[in-house]
Amino acid sequence: MNLRPLLRKLPIERFRNPPPVVPVVRFDGVIASRQWRGSMSLASHAGALDRAFRLHDIAALAIVVNSPGGAPVQSALLYRRIRALADEHKVPVFAFAEDVAASGGYWLALAGDEIYAEETSLLGSIGVVSAGFGFTRLIDRLGIDRRLYTAGERKSLLDPFSPEKAEDLDRLTGLQADIHAAFKDHVHRRRIGKIDPADETLFSGDILTGRMALARGLIDGIGDLRSVMRARFGDKVRLVPVAVERRRRLLTRRRPFVTGESLSLLGDIADWLEARLMWAKYDL
Repeated sequence: MNLRPLLRKLPIERFRNPPPVVPVVRFDGVIASRQWRGSMSLASHAGALDRAFRLHDIAALAIVVNSPGGAPVQSALLYRRIRALADEHKVPVFAFAEDVAASGGYWLALAGDEIYAEETSLLGSIGVVSAGFGFTRLIDRLGIDRRLYTAGERKSLLDPFSPEKAEDLDRLTGLQADIHAAFKDHVHRRRIGKIDPADETLFSGDILTGRMALARGLIDGIGDLRSVMRARFGDKVRLVPVAVERRRRLLTRRRPFVTGESLSLLGDIADWLEARLMWAKYDL
């Protein structure tokens, strides 16, 4: 039973005129399809977004982004979920970049109807990158034979244990160009009338500070969550943090040398190293 209409009839100011409510959902970490500590995806944040939009009488949603990017699909899925809920509930969205909102992190920030950052926040990096390693000389030195069997001539694209092929690089370049084009279209749609549509240097993958991003139209202003929301909705606005529920894997002391869990742990370590490399780019 919704008691709010009855409470508004009471001669108490906070019931008659309740302060505006702005739920706050944080997006911290690398955007990844596989869930692990320090990552985020639609699966990790869908519940928090649903709870945020179910709060009574919300005036807006605030999202706080601190991410160097990651999986483009998960960035797009998070963006779509935020926009779908905002349109359904007819609620504006404000995005706030903290230390970093770059690459997929900036894609996510574009879910905001307005985007704010600090003067020294790092934003942009509108591009696509693919990195890996080649181990052919190592396995030759160790005397290891690589045995790879595929059905489909391109199934083993850029296999790290096979010699690099020019046709594989051409294929990868084509994939990156298509993803980059989608990113550019996304920015043009969301920042229409705010960026120079002829300025292709925006999409070079360069990193911009908050002040530089403001001058180029990638954000709407310099400011922090509390200050902007108080200026927009009044000093009595209620900022309500909505927690993100993350699954944690429990580790036991005794485990066989090689098990499914130990291999998963090795995967977590590899993910952590990859995340540290992504963050290191912005440790200026």
